Amino acid sequence: MSENKKTKIEQYVINKIKEIRIAKGFSQEDIAAALDTSRGFIGQVESLNHSSKYNLNHLNLLAIELGVSIKDFFPEKPITETKKKNVKN
Repeated sequence: MSENKKTKIEQYVINKIKEIRIAKGFSQEDIAAALDTSRGFIGQVESLNHSSKYNLNHLNLLAIELGVSIKDFFPEKPITETKKKNVKN
């Protein structure tokens, strides 16, 4: 069994974007076009087996494309990680 290569908050945001994307009838190809990237990249982002993820610029463009607030991608309260990652300032 493979390990999730994303933190809980990263996976939450990715899942929320996927949920909104599907509810609004957008394909991975549509999202890839909006971000000027490949459908393969979107597939990697949505996969637990890859470390690929959206950056802040992606989130902003996705909010515009999906017609939502960027805040809609985030949980109301912080997510507590069970395993801490090294964060560099």
